[in-house]
Amino acid sequence: MKHVKQKTSMLLLMLMTIVLVVSACSGNNAKNNAETVKENAATNKPAASEDATAADLKPYKISLVFPGTPQTDEKKVEEALNKLLTEKINATIDLMPIDWGAWDDKINLMIASREAVDIIFTAQWNGHAKNVGKGAFIELGDLIDNYGQGIKESLDPAFLDGAKINGKNYGVPTNKELAAAGGIVYRKDITDELGIDMSNVKTPQDLDAVYAIVKEKKPEMTPLYTTAGTFNSHFFANYDFLGDSTIPGAILKDQDATTVLPIEQLDRYKEYLNLTRDFFKKGYINADAATTQVSSGDAWKAGSVFSTIEPMKPGKDAEIASAAGLTGKLAQIMMTEKTVATSETAGSMLGISSTSKDPDRAMMLINLLHTDKEINNLLNFGIEGDHYTRNGEIITATGNTASYNPGSAWMFGNQFLNYVWDTEDPDKWAKFKEFNQNAKVSPALGFVFDSEPVKAEVGAIANVIKQYQRALETGSVDVDKVLPEYEEKLKAAGVDKVVAEKQKQYDAFLANK
Repeated sequence: MKHVKQKTSMLLLMLMTIVLVVSACSGNNAKNNAETVKENAATNKPAASEDATAADLKPYKISLVFPGTPQTDEKKVEEALNKLLTEKINATIDLMPIDWGAWDDKINLMIASREAVDIIFTAQWNGHAKNVGKGAFIELGDLIDNYGQGIKESLDPAFLDGAKINGKNYGVPTNKELAAAGGIVYRKDITDELGIDMSNVKTPQDLDAVYAIVKEKKPEMTPLYTTAGTFNSHFFANYDFLGDSTIPGAILKDQDATTVLPIEQLDRYKEYLNLTRDFFKKGYINADAATTQVSSGDAWKAGSVFSTIEPMKPGKDAEIASAAGLTGKLAQIMMTEKTVATSETAGSMLGISSTSKDPDRAMMLINLLHTDKEINNLLNFGIEGDHYTRNGEIITATGNTASYNPGSAWMFGNQFLNYVWDTEDPDKWAKFKEFNQNAKVSPALGFVFDSEPVKAEVGAIANVIKQYQRALETGSVDVDKVLPEYEEKLKAAGVDKVVAEKQKQYDAFLANK
């Protein structure tokens, strides 16, 4: 099938002009929540104008909830941030990281219980559209206009346009790479030591011989560490779930077909399931893959991991190495075609909770993360002279770097403001721009599914997915036995109705396009 390649300029033009269709309507619940937020905010502080100064605002503590490992020096960094934020927007910050392994359960509970927080990390692959439908986030149009001018000036319109749901933004995308690809990051020092030639590794199947050697020669190491997805991760298998990867029904974004199917029916899905199962039975994959709450980032730090499957971008290996204390020991191999879909424009965002008592101030902070170099780098790398030293834009680790090194820069604001570690390519950001070129454009670019007509089925399916998907996709269970059972339960929960509705909306999108 012919792949249509486009230069970045053409891609962005398409993104900015494409007709966006509905997704996960917020419904009356979200509307009522948003109105409640406005009432709460009005009683909490005087109205702030676009030209308001910090002196015009009452003190306010902004909570920022995101997935990641809590850092030893978190309070120290908060204090440094508070000095800057108090001066600029009369606010302080409460960093609220949640370990990756517990993230889904805890964030779902937080949303369901209506816990009062301000800013929450959200993404297409992490149930964003579904959570918008639950009323978890407020619509941001007016807030961006009033307090996000820096966002609008620095962020390519492609991101905001491509992240819209029903024509509205419920999250501010991170300014980062726009293309996506899948591959592995691995211990190059180990392959060098064992004499393994990685130049011929092009596909997941090619890894079998590599992992066999690592398992034999380095029995203390896990050849492939995973916690979910493995080769069926959406970024590796190139599934386009049309707006929310937690809702069944996808197309292959590296192809041109427009028929929406449950991925369980795709040959690619079954092939990767069987390969992963084979690797698991051979002892290549960590035995607790289906249940562990230890993130791959934390597993790397332990020093016993040989490889992980990762979304690729320039310098991904160096980023992981820096966070894990493995500088100079990692390398990466891209194994899939570069693609661009709605999942990339909405792949990392900050949303404002509908329980926030001051959405204005929350948006002011998000705007600063997109425009203020000092605040952005302080959040991402800690305190200069303590957690790193700096020479221009290049930073060097210190003996205290491990006390604050969250490795979460891709979540917050504008990555092009980030310093670059001396272990990374100094031309990292130029290569990011180059990486975005010549990507295969998904035929569904700009489409986001509206799950409101099938919300009951989506809820029932979520319970089935939670029961089966992780065990299957980590190779932890017998595919021939469990996959049919999984598909039967999905069908009973209404997957055919959901996929039919997704196809109906997608067909309308294509017709209008």
